[in-house]
Formats: sequence, C-alpha cells, structure tokens
Amino acid sequence: MSLRIAVGGISHETNTYCRDLTPLSDFKIGRGQEILDTWHGVRFYIGGMIDAAAALGATLIPTMYAQATPSGTVQREAYDSMHEELLEGIRAALPVDAVALVLHGAGVVEGLPDLEAHLCRSVRLLVGPNVKIVLTLDLHGNLSQEMADNVDMCFGVHYYPHTDGYERGQEAIMALPKLLGGDWRPVIHVERLPAILTAATTNLYPAKAVNELCWQAEEQPGVLDCTFFHGFARSDIPNTGAQIVVTTNDDSDLARAVARGVGLWVWEHRRDFLPELKTPEQAIAEALAVAGGPVVINEPSDNAGGGAPSDGTHLLRAMLETDLQRACFGYIHDPATVAHVHSAGAGATARVLLGGKYDDLHGRPLELNAYIKSLTDGRFVIESPMSRGALMDLGKMARLQVRGVDILVSSVRSQTLGPEAFKLHGVDVMQCKVIGLKSIQHFRAAFEPLAKAIITADTPGLTTRDVTYYPRSNTPRPIWPLDDDAIYPR
Repeated sequence: MSLRIAVGGISHETNTYCRDLTPLSDFKIGRGQEILDTWHGVRFYIGGMIDAAAALGATLIPTMYAQATPSGTVQREAYDSMHEELLEGIRAALPVDAVALVLHGAGVVEGLPDLEAHLCRSVRLLVGPNVKIVLTLDLHGNLSQEMADNVDMCFGVHYYPHTDGYERGQEAIMALPKLLGGDWRPVIHVERLPAILTAATTNLYPAKAVNELCWQAEEQPGVLDCTFFHGFARSDIPNTGAQIVVTTNDDSDLARAVARGVGLWVWEHRRDFLPELKTPEQAIAEALAVAGGPVVINEPSDNAGGGAPSDGTHLLRAMLETDLQRACFGYIHDPATVAHVHSAGAGATARVLLGGKYDDLHGRPLELNAYIKSLTDGRFVIESPMSRGALMDLGKMARLQVRGVDILVSSVRSQTLGPEAFKLHGVDVMQCKVIGLKSIQHFRAAFEPLAKAIITADTPGLTTRDVTYYPRSNTPRPIWPLDDDAIYPR
C-alpha cells in the first residue's frame, strides 16, 4: 500500500528588531497542487520531498505552504489564519501515514516566541501519536526541546549557503519507511549553548570543522542525525543561541552525550566565530589592491535575507565617492525610484533620491543624476546551486549608471543570490572590477567560483555581524559574547 504523506508548512525567519510587524499579505501562500507544481524540479526542500516520494511510490498530498522574506515579528492574526488553514488542509487529507513540514526554526509571532513549537504541537494533537511527523529546518533556527518532543525527526540543512535543502527534504521522506516500520524509534535532544554566534560560511573553518564533527558522530551506532544549528542572532527570545540537535535510535543518554561533545568543541572554539569587521572604505581599498577581478564586496548588515530593509546606502555611497570604474551594485530596494525612472524611460537621465528611506541607521538617501540604462520586469530563473530552478520575481527593476557604477534597483526586497539579475539588465559581472552585494553568505554559492576575492564590509544595519549590537531583554543571560561570565560546564 502506498504511503500517504501530507506536506506543507509555514516558514519565516523573524528579526524581532524590525520596527514593523509582518502581515499576512507579506506571505506567499501556495495551496494544493500549486505547491507541487511550483517546487517540482527545484533544488529546495519540497523539490527533494517530491522526488523522494516518487522513488518510494508514495503519495504526497499538498496542503498549504506559506513563506515570507525575513522580516519583523509575525502578526498574531496572520499566523492564526495560516495555522488554521494548514491544520484544515492536513485534516482534509486524513488518514495519512505521515506529515512532512517545511519550517524555518526562527519564527516568532506576537505572543508566541516559538512558532515552530506551537505549530508542531498543534499538528501532533490533530494527527495523534501514530502518524509520523518529519521536518526540514534552516540552520539559523532557534530551536526548542518542546518542538523536538512533538515530532519524530527533524532535518536541518548543514550548509551555509543552504545548498543542501533538496537533500534534506529527500532525507525527511526517505526516513519514513524506517519510522513507520519500527526500525527507528527516534529520540531528539536539543543542546542549547550559552553563545550567540555570527553567521559563518560552512566551507571554511570553524563552521566546516563543526560539520565534520557532526558527520563523525553520525557514524556511531545508534546516532541517526547530528546537526549544528548556528541560531539566529537577530531574535530576542528565550531560545536564542546556537544548538546541537542529535537524534538517536531510542537512546536519550547517547543523544545528550553526542550533543554535549560537539557543543564543547564549539564552546572551546567560540572566539574563532568572531568576525573581522571592516568599513566600506577598508574593503574597497583591499579590493583595488587585488590583481584582476572581479572582487566581491558584500554588505551583510543590510541583508533582506535576515530582515533588513535592503535600501541602505553606506557601501554604495563609499563606492561612488571612491569614483570606482567598472563596478556594479545590487540590489537596492527602492520602489519609488523604480517607478520614477520607469516613467522617465530607458535612455533618459533622471534626478533620483536613491535608498535611505527606511531609517537613518542604514544611511541617508543618495541624491544622484542617473542615466537609465535598462528597465525590466525583474523576473528570472535562479541558476545558483541554492534553489536552482526557482522563479525569482523582484518586481519592476532598473539599471542606473552613475559614473562608473551600474546600480540595480528593485521593487521587491531581496538579497542578492547570484548574477542572474545583472545578466537580465545587460551587466556582465565578469567584466567588473568590483561587485557590491547585499547579502551575508548565500551569494557565495554562485559568486565564489567567479570572484578573485570576497571581502566583507560591515556597515550599520539590522543584520550587522556584530552580535553585541542588539539589546537583549528576553534572551537568557549570561550569554557569550555579551557576558564574559557565561559558562558552559564540562
């Protein structure tokens, strides 16, 4: 008999320092067959689930999947609406053998600091103890033991950039026969460290070393999964901090011991996660000293992928003041400017007040005379190893030329993942000396193979890599690096 698996989820990375709440209208919601049609063939969690279900001869029953660009705390009425719709979709699918949920791990709702725990508890109450519940999660989750206790297994991505979401989706579905057959009786332990870590790329030390420790742990008999969750520093909630999540086959002592072992290594090497913070001027000087190009300068502190407005002007201002030639920048989020230059038309020169509209923290607007080189609808297919095959829609866009810098301006807030939008507007990034990007790490999946060097400029912003910047009232204290007396006992 074919397995029946309900699939759906609510995915949001919540930056509690954003001034605005996130309404229902900010979520893209897929329903029923639309979910499978959207994600089939895409290197994303659901794409992996679809292919794994086909390999097992299982039937996927799509319910509702909602996701939004990272932003502020989710409005309670928005969450309640999505929560009820998802539960109703699962209820309509019953009877099922399993539920596969695509979540994030850092969701925060008004009055609910742990979206994932609340949702998983609701699903468990609905389907009962015998239906298996499996999750996929982002490694930037602030996970709780309560969430883990309401599911059978969770599969967090190991890589940052998140190039393995497809594989983790596959693993979640492929685990089901062993769960349903009784071969696996999983016990999940969430080991929270008293440490807030800076986002770290996983193909470099120290995050790479932690992943290797986790994979070594999985070679032990009885260890089903070991994942290092970096945590999400931009949330002020009781679960904030890095975690090691270990799943064993009916052995809670082993789960705690393995998680503790990896956790001790992270704690002892915690200072290696501290980033070097460079100004835009320092980063540009370094870039110009590199022989050849292109050289990427990324601006993580204004990253839409972490909740920032993506209309900051600090790095772009420095690039223009340096009078760079053969440079490009993408993307700055400014719908008003896009509308203005679309009205003027390609080939015109327009006076623009670019960026700096969200607040003063991210920089003042740039008053510029800009040549309008090209205008597009902002639609393209992602070619990057991360989410390859997904349709990206940044709304109306413009390519503005200001002296030697090509600037991409979008109507939709988004971090820069790859060179596709530049290509859409006629910019060949390989001919550029300097490429300025608003992104923390995800850009690396596409740009590392292209760039002579990557240099990070940390400017003031809601996603700064300086984790001591954020005030804390709900995060448990003491916690490192805010408190030197934080202890993780042996």
